[in-house]
Amino acid sequence: MSGTREAVQRYTIAVLSHLLLVLAWHFFVVLGDVPKIVMPSPWETAKALLVPNYRWIENIAVTAGEIFGGYILAVGSGVVLAMLFSWSRLLEMWLMPLLVSLNMIPKVALGPLIIVWFSYGIGPNILIAFSICFFPIVLTTARGLREVEPDLLDLVRSLHGSRWQIFLKIQLPGALPYIFSGMKVAAVLAVAGAIVGEFLGSDRGLGYLMLQVQVTLDTPAMFMAVILITLIGVVLYGLVLGLERLVLVRDARLG
Repeated sequence: MSGTREAVQRYTIAVLSHLLLVLAWHFFVVLGDVPKIVMPSPWETAKALLVPNYRWIENIAVTAGEIFGGYILAVGSGVVLAMLFSWSRLLEMWLMPLLVSLNMIPKVALGPLIIVWFSYGIGPNILIAFSICFFPIVLTTARGLREVEPDLLDLVRSLHGSRWQIFLKIQLPGALPYIFSGMKVAAVLAVAGAIVGEFLGSDRGLGYLMLQVQVTLDTPAMFMAVILITLIGVVLYGLVLGLERLVLVRDARLG
């Protein structure tokens, strides 16, 4: 019960802090007599959702698909590659330096090349999101898989445990905190990657919409697009937190 009470208290405080931010935003605009073109009020920003030409639902779906698509692809391939690294030290010695070097390439500079190679649209934006959030998952997962007691590994091997059994029963459960740590960092990066892709070349999505309304100086629509992008990221991050709590609590009970 104490854990549930603490969780309710934490989420209540989080909601209240956001409401206070909105109130501060409102009073700053109203009392400061800030021009709408510089910073609209929360109400003016909300009214931007009523403009049908902006096709909010379609653009939200496109951006969310790019974020979740790139993220899921990065998590799946990152965990698999880290697993292979734990099985082959030689493979890690060959590939990890290459991954570090590739990760140093600014993704804003890589974006135009991806668009040249694959045209523009949802697919290339998923690849850009993937390229940004892939490395943290590989790095944290590989470290987690290495953080296993050598004596425990020797014990399982002495009992003729297979490599797959060692991974599922020993390495993976111990690496879960590291994996979720990387997943939480990658959730933030996936949002940035998808929006960078839409800025560089796209005909749909919230990032594309921001570029369109910038021409007409529709600041409320730009604010609303930013808010919706943030909400998509919050949903993704919340799902990761929920999955982490579910998996780790269940793993602790089984342990």
